[in-house]
Amino acid sequence: MSATFDLNERPDYDEVLQKIADYVLTYEITSEEAWNIARYCLMDTLGCGLLALRFPECTKHLGPIVEGTIVPHGARVPGTPYRLDPVKAAWDIGCIVRWLDYNDTWLAAEWGHPSDNLGAILAVADHLSQKRVAEGKEPLTMRTVLEAIIMAHEIQGVLALENSFNRVGLDHVVLVKVASTAVASRLMGADRDQLLSALSHAWVDGQSLRTYRHAPNAGSRKSWAAGDATSRAVRLADIAMRGEMGVPGVLTAPQWGFYDVLFSKTNKDQKLKPEDKRQFSLPQEFGSYVMENILFKISFPAEFHAQTAAEAAVILHPEVKDRLNEINKIVITTHESAIRIISKVGKLANAADRDHCLQYMAAVPLAFGSLTAEHYEDSFHRANPIIDELRDKMEVVEDERYTREYLEPEKRSIANAIQVFFNDGSNTDKIAVEYPIGHRRRRKEGMPLLEEKFVANLATRFPARRCSAIFNLCKEQKTLENTAIQGFVELFVI
Repeated sequence: MSATFDLNERPDYDEVLQKIADYVLTYEITSEEAWNIARYCLMDTLGCGLLALRFPECTKHLGPIVEGTIVPHGARVPGTPYRLDPVKAAWDIGCIVRWLDYNDTWLAAEWGHPSDNLGAILAVADHLSQKRVAEGKEPLTMRTVLEAIIMAHEIQGVLALENSFNRVGLDHVVLVKVASTAVASRLMGADRDQLLSALSHAWVDGQSLRTYRHAPNAGSRKSWAAGDATSRAVRLADIAMRGEMGVPGVLTAPQWGFYDVLFSKTNKDQKLKPEDKRQFSLPQEFGSYVMENILFKISFPAEFHAQTAAEAAVILHPEVKDRLNEINKIVITTHESAIRIISKVGKLANAADRDHCLQYMAAVPLAFGSLTAEHYEDSFHRANPIIDELRDKMEVVEDERYTREYLEPEKRSIANAIQVFFNDGSNTDKIAVEYPIGHRRRRKEGMPLLEEKFVANLATRFPARRCSAIFNLCKEQKTLENTAIQGFVELFVI
């Protein structure tokens, strides 16, 4: 994937950029499973956004930068009265979608939430479809939105399969920015050169730090970072559509490219040995694999590495709820990624810290039998000291099989097990859950529950008749695909 750089000779665009561009511009999605799961993804993502509107810490970020701004054919933010330019609308939609950490997830060498890309997709598509109608043209349909969702999932997910950005301290939202830039550019009508230019600028931008996701600096930025990334993607697509030149060697340029500066092992004088150089690995061609295998958060608004731990804790709750003060220790058996990302001891500073703490997300359902967004709030935490008492009694250990099967393509398990030991020497069974209910292996069980989640989230914002209209439309694949985008979004306007 390297390019040859002679003195001041401008190279061709890096091969990775060309593969992404060709996929977005030419690939035909033929997988019926992917189209169907994309519909569920749309439902779930919008539902998560609506639920987040109950939280003032989220809604304070929404709306125009300048109060009273009027935008012709402005993109609507679901669940609100806002009509914004596509750049700010992408920010707002991305923010509400991501706020509660309840939307879909992809776990590989890098993790992330591909449905974050809906911020850019829906904002651009709604604006463009309204504009087309105003010009006397046919509107865009929701099939266009579903196609963009599948492609964005695929770009983000395949790039994540074997490329661990977190291990070099980079934030996975760079992949949201890249994927959103690609599909937003296509929606805007970009040709190949324009799309390549936009993609190159997305990689130039792509150096966000992960500091705010980890103790002791974990904070609420992780809840709006994806909105920020999708917003920037729309802006970069717009810049490219105006004829801005690209940066062809953005990845491979010696000394100054993404690989040498950010992705390889470096020393103080920035001189890289050949064995220290790293480039992206693309183990498979872009298709529809990621959408087919996407993980849904159905039962719990919790960081996905802890989903099965929370499920195991709910199973144990009836057995331990009346013996919480008799517990001697709690052993959580998990996989390496969970230990590295979300195992935390000591004080948790805020809600964002708590919903990325494995021990907290196990303690709450052990004690209370459920885990909801409200359980992360300061008021709940202060009122229930038993949570930290249980956390103090927890031991987290790795099972090497769990770690191995987490990365195996045919399994991609996210296993956790919990066992509780009491002061009198007795103990519970070891409850292991290897595949969360949102996993592809549990689709038959999970999809009806995902629909229930969507209906419940709709009900937090709309009257019953509106909820029924939205749900009935979303239930019918072909009807939804043929619906004009602006008509669909209108159903979500307050």
